[in-house]
Amino acid sequence: MEGIEIVRWQFGLAWSLAEVRLAGLSDAECAWEPAPGAWTVRAGADGVWRPDWVEPEPEPPPATTIGWLSWHLTWWWTTLLAHTGGEPAPAREDVAWPGDAERTVAGLTDLRERWTAVLGTADPDRPIGWPWPRPRPFAIAAAWANQELMKNVAEIGQLRDLYGALNPAPGR
Repeated sequence: MEGIEIVRWQFGLAWSLAEVRLAGLSDAECAWEPAPGAWTVRAGADGVWRPDWVEPEPEPPPATTIGWLSWHLTWWWTTLLAHTGGEPAPAREDVAWPGDAERTVAGLTDLRERWTAVLGTADPDRPIGWPWPRPRPFAIAAAWANQELMKNVAEIGQLRDLYGALNPAPGR
């Protein structure tokens, strides 16, 4: 196994962690704010769920909710897929959170299926310009995506663990 095959294998490993950490995700977990001032997703007057966001990002960055993290994962993955497919990338403001845990997991699963198809056919040396200012080979972008997926899923898992510890289910 070499090159892009390793990246494909690594993605499979990262997604298997995602399946474990996203299984049974609840709306309450998505909305739980682990600290005052945590960034989250909020329904606007138009019913569209948008993330908290300011630029430049505060230092240190605020804590985030699972809703916000899952939105962030959706945003960067959607943007990377657009760049990979040579399509216009959506503006960050145009990527909404689905509004509940079930649709969030379904949306992430759809992104996984789309990304798996790209990984199966992509030229590992083809230049991709996002998320960097200068294009880099697709294989580098795919390795970055694997790392970003692992990081976001680990953060979601940690928040779920904390939520469960602070809000034990009856009979636990």
